[in-house]
Amino acid sequence: MSETNKYNYRIVADSCCEFPEELKGDPRFKTVSLTLSIGDYEVVDDENFDQLDFIKRVAESEEAARSACPSPDAYMNSYECEEERVYVITLSSKLSGSFNAACVGKYMYEEEFGDKNIHIFDSESASGGETQIALKIMEYEEQGLSFEEIVEKVEKFRDGLHTYFVLNTLDSFIKNGRLPKLKGMIASTLNVKPVMMGVKGMVEQRTQGIGIRKALQKMVESIVEDVKDCEKRTLVITHCNCRERAEKVRDLILAQHNYIKCIIMDMRGVSTLYACDGGIIVTM
Repeated sequence: MSETNKYNYRIVADSCCEFPEELKGDPRFKTVSLTLSIGDYEVVDDENFDQLDFIKRVAESEEAARSACPSPDAYMNSYECEEERVYVITLSSKLSGSFNAACVGKYMYEEEFGDKNIHIFDSESASGGETQIALKIMEYEEQGLSFEEIVEKVEKFRDGLHTYFVLNTLDSFIKNGRLPKLKGMIASTLNVKPVMMGVKGMVEQRTQGIGIRKALQKMVESIVEDVKDCEKRTLVITHCNCRERAEKVRDLILAQHNYIKCIIMDMRGVSTLYACDGGIIVTM
C-alpha cells in the first residue's frame, strides 16, 4: 500500500464531484476529469480550472458549452493502485457517459490484472450528490465494514438522497437540449425561475418562482415538505460564484430543519457549465 495513503481504499470520482477544502489533496481520493469545450476552446476540468474565465466565455459565446466524459483508459489507470478496495462515483448515467466509461475501464483492468474489489456507483445525481456518496463511503470505511456491506449500504443511501437546484440562467440547459427551446425562452422572458429536482437520475421541475429570490424560497419550501429524517442527514450546498446566496439558502433551510452538518462549496467545471453564474444545487 502507498506510503502516502495509510488507508486500504481509494475513492475515484469524476470531476463533477466537489470536495470540501479539508479533503482536497487527500490521498484517499482520485479525480478523473471531464473535458469542457466552447467551440474551439477546450479545457480539462482539473485543479487548474478557472471558473470566472469559463463563466465569461460561456456568457459571450453563442455556441453551447459542452462536456466530454473521461475515457475508459483514464478510469482504468485510476484503478491501478495498491489499495485493495476501490469505490467509483460518477455523474448520473442518464445525463453523462461517465458511468459507462468507468464500467468499461473496470472490464479493461480486470482483463489485464485480474479481479479486484472495484464498485462503480451511478450517483443518479451530480455535484453535491456525488460528494454525499463519497462522505458516506468514508464513514462506513471508518466503521470497519466489509467491502460488500459498504456497497450495499451506500447503494441504499444513494436511493434516499434528494437533489434540488435553481439556476439564475437557463442558457446552458437550453443550448444543450436539457430544456425545450420555446419553454426556455418563455421562462427567460417572464423571469420565471424553475425549481428543478433529480428523480432517478433525471431532471424534473418541482415548482417555480418569479425571480431568483422567490424561486429559492420555493426550493426551500419544497425541501422542508419533501425531506424527512433531516437530523440524520448532511446538507450539502454547491454554488457557482455566489457564496452569499448559498449561505442565505443554508440559513433558510436550517431555520426549519436540523441537519448533522452543512457543507458549502463552490462548483468545479462541469457543474459550472450547466449551473452558470449564480446557480445553486442542494443535496441532502
